[in-house]
Amino acid sequence: MSEPEQTSFLYPFIDADERDAAPLLRDLAASARSKAAESARLQQASIDEWGPALESAGERMARSFARGGRLYTFGNGGSSTDAATLASLFSRPARGTPVSAWSLAADQAVVTALGNDVGFDLIFSRQIIAHARPVDVAIALSTSGNSDDLMTALAEARFRGLLTIGFAGHDGGRMAVSDDLDYCFTVRSQSIHRIQESHALLGYRLWEIAQDRLARDTSTTGGGT
Repeated sequence: MSEPEQTSFLYPFIDADERDAAPLLRDLAASARSKAAESARLQQASIDEWGPALESAGERMARSFARGGRLYTFGNGGSSTDAATLASLFSRPARGTPVSAWSLAADQAVVTALGNDVGFDLIFSRQIIAHARPVDVAIALSTSGNSDDLMTALAEARFRGLLTIGFAGHDGGRMAVSDDLDYCFTVRSQSIHRIQESHALLGYRLWEIAQDRLARDTSTTGGGT
């Protein structure tokens, strides 16, 4: 007798003994449409809720970059890949002005050395200590808003005078109530997937605002090519 499937939690509406493809395909299509609709709704709700704060944060980021500031992004798990994507968006944009940006989870040697030598909770804060200046920007991404290593890094960034921004989910967790953040953009969902999708849009919006401000400043000062 074969072992039961261990992936049924992904699509609980699928019967393990299903033999007729037509209803299965209809259910899968309906599931995809439902998730896409919920993602679009949540992204719009997040933009509506955080629009003014995004404008403010993006403008402040642009002012930091104009003064030579750098961006540091960080997160755990899936959020670490989102952090890397965000850093790449700023450092290698398809249009506009590239700025200095690093994902603090990208260097495996540094992350594993710090995790082994001083502890996982310090893998980002130690990098902030080593590299950051008051003119820089720190962005932490977390679907829970409660990760110890992120909160430790944000506290260090605050102590050193950086602009600090958090992307959180659910109710915002510790990020939402921390004095160590200048801005916390909370995506109000219980789904990790939907939260991360909205984080991506919020990050893009931040980049767009910062780019627009940098372009205006360049035009005003006559620094364009």
